[in-house]
Amino acid sequence: MPAELLPVIFFLIALFYSSVGFGGGSSYLAVLSLFIVDFFEIRTTALLLNVCVVSIGTLFYIRDHVFDLKRFWPFLISGIPMAFLGAQLPFTRQAFFLILGSALLLSGASLILKIVRLQLKSEKFSIPRKLSLGGGVGLLSGISGIGGGIFLSPLLNMMNWANPRTIASLASVYILANSLSGLAGIAVSGSFRIDAELMLQLAFSVILGGSLGSWLSSRKLDLRIIGGLTAILVIYAGLRLILLHGFGIRV
Repeated sequence: MPAELLPVIFFLIALFYSSVGFGGGSSYLAVLSLFIVDFFEIRTTALLLNVCVVSIGTLFYIRDHVFDLKRFWPFLISGIPMAFLGAQLPFTRQAFFLILGSALLLSGASLILKIVRLQLKSEKFSIPRKLSLGGGVGLLSGISGIGGGIFLSPLLNMMNWANPRTIASLASVYILANSLSGLAGIAVSGSFRIDAELMLQLAFSVILGGSLGSWLSSRKLDLRIIGGLTAILVIYAGLRLILLHGFGIRV
C-alpha cells in the first residue's frame, strides 16, 4: 500500500466509522502499524484522530437532541478514569494487537446476534450497571489505545439498552471523553509521540470524512443499517488484526 494513499484511506475510514458513532481508532491502529515503527507514535496518532472525528459526531448528536446526558453520565464518569489508568499499563506490540483484535471479534459477534433477534426494544439500566460497563470498557479502551465505543456499542445493542441511534450518540461522546483521558495517560507515562506533518495530513482527511459520516448518521441512515454497519466494521477490524499480528497474514 503506497504511503501517498494514506489520506484517502483515512478519509474512508472516518466516513464509515463516524456513520455508526465511532472514531475509527481500531482501523487507524491497523493501518498505521504498516507504516510506523514506533508503537507509541501509532497509539498517540490514533487517539488524536479519534478526537478529530468524534468531536464532529458529538456536535451533530447534541444539535439534533439525540444525546442525553442524564442517561449517559454514569458511563462517562467511570470510563474516563479507567481509560487514563489503562493507557499507562505496559504491553508488548504483539500482545496489544491480539488483545484488541480478539475484543473486536467478540463485540462484532455479539452485535450480529442482536440484529438477528430483530428487536429494537429498550431496557432500563441501573446506575451501578452503567458504572460497571463504562469502567470496564474504559479500561480496555485505555489499554488498546482507542476510545472504546466500538466495545460499548455492541454490548449495549445486545443488552437492549436503547435503539442503535441513541447508542451511537453515546458511543461518540464516550469515545471523545476516553480518547482525551487516554491521551492524558499517555502523556503522564512519557510515551506521547507524533509526527506533526503526518498528523496534520491525516487530521484533515478524517475531519472531512467524519463530517460527512456524522451527517449521514444523524439524518439519513436507518437504525438497522447503523447496527449492520457496526457489526461489519468491528469484525473486519478484529479479524485483520489477529491474522496480521498472530499469524503474519495480511488481508
